[in-house]
Amino acid sequence: MTAFVLVSGPFTGGWVWEETAGRLRAAGAEAYPVTLAGMGDRRGEAGPGTDLETHVEDLVRLVDGIAAADLVLVGHGYGLHPVLGAADRRPERVSRVVALDTPLPQDGEAAVRSVPDPEVRARLADPAWTAADHGPIPPPTRDTWPRWGSTEGVPAAALERLERLAAPQPPGTLTRPLHLTGAASALPVTGVLCTANGSSIDLIRMLVESGPPQFRALADDRMRFLELATGHWPMLSVPGELAETLLRAAAGEGHRVSAPERVEAPERPTHLLPFLLDAPEAARERQGRIDLHLPEATDGPGAVPRPAVVFVHGGPVAPDQRPTPRDTPFFLGYGRYAASLGVVGVTLDHRLHGLADYPQAAGDLAEAVERVRADPRVDGDRIALWFFSTGGLLAADWLAAPPPWLRCVAANYPAFAPLPGWGAVESRFRPVLALGSGSGVPPVVLTRAGLEHPAFAATVQEFLDAAEKNGVDVELVDVPLGHHGFELTDPTDESRAAVEQATSAVLRRLRA
Repeated sequence: MTAFVLVSGPFTGGWVWEETAGRLRAAGAEAYPVTLAGMGDRRGEAGPGTDLETHVEDLVRLVDGIAAADLVLVGHGYGLHPVLGAADRRPERVSRVVALDTPLPQDGEAAVRSVPDPEVRARLADPAWTAADHGPIPPPTRDTWPRWGSTEGVPAAALERLERLAAPQPPGTLTRPLHLTGAASALPVTGVLCTANGSSIDLIRMLVESGPPQFRALADDRMRFLELATGHWPMLSVPGELAETLLRAAAGEGHRVSAPERVEAPERPTHLLPFLLDAPEAARERQGRIDLHLPEATDGPGAVPRPAVVFVHGGPVAPDQRPTPRDTPFFLGYGRYAASLGVVGVTLDHRLHGLADYPQAAGDLAEAVERVRADPRVDGDRIALWFFSTGGLLAADWLAAPPPWLRCVAANYPAFAPLPGWGAVESRFRPVLALGSGSGVPPVVLTRAGLEHPAFAATVQEFLDAAEKNGVDVELVDVPLGHHGFELTDPTDESRAAVEQATSAVLRRLRA
């Protein structure tokens, strides 16, 4: 017989699993919905030392008392941290881990790193904040629940119950790092992806092919993936379907994502692959969050201010990811290439660490642009902004109210609207709605990858339709055989020609 231990996300307890647990039992399985220490009621009466270790010990005691030979631990949101901690302590007792709409944390990682609410994340990161002074983290309000995951599909009565029964979260559960010895590293893992919350097998495949290095682990043979067409709370929105999916996961069903085979440097993480163009190293000057890649003769007698191109990365990017975007071969390559053509290439590290961080990232970009324009080596009346991937959402402000010195907006394989399930992204970050009548909108140079992820491609087509309707000047650069991030994943002559063509189009408009 299979036994399921069900551990939910922050502010909740075993009550959220009631219907799913009933369906599992009706199918002949055992089900153990868990209410962790301190999560039983709205008073938040956890002991002062309640933290992640407390919750790991809760689960270890439960695991030790279950006799079933086939034991599946299911972690949702924060619940995946204690699930992995318990699996690490009792790997011989666990047959599979299910990550329910939640990325796998690593050894040494605290749950606060992936907290989607920027206000809570900032509060816990403040050295002056202490649990003794301020107590546990209060549960979300009706307006802020979507920051913690899409509530799509949750019936009104279930949503009301979620808000009524939600309990304060002991802060130590979010701030104490997860300690893993590696004892459970070979256990099978099934990721159940909730597509209305932005996860999908297609997205996992894209991350494995062109995302940061940590995503390569998703292609491991022990990983399988299943999808549910609902929001982040399937135990409330589709409890029956979730039970069926968990039974499929326990049986080893699911899709495997394979890593692409590369002839060149297959052992190197994608984001550290070399840039596809050989650009000579330029003088690089660091100013806060920006680096200036300077062309020759920008100082001294006879020097004249140069136009500048500001390159804007996507994300979210983990705050402790190293190298940061501006130090990767990708952005070093773009910055140097711009400098080799006589303009100032500007690379930027903005703070898009979570989906709710777009306002913060937008502020970083605005501040960076003002700093660039104020530099005496830069022609402040000739600026281009070049956005990549999900950084494309940051183009919305500049397209909605374009300043006269913004001569061009460029974008490579962008998201021009929040992706499905990205409810935590503020509505202002929709470039597709920012074009207005087209009057005063700067020209756009748009580079499309022919083998793009469908969710990205849909937003691009929507943008092109709106641009045509509003008379916006858009120059298309197509890479028919290119993937998302083709500059790294597809270093072909076609890709090189596309980068050269797009850069030429941007510079032509900067110098017009």
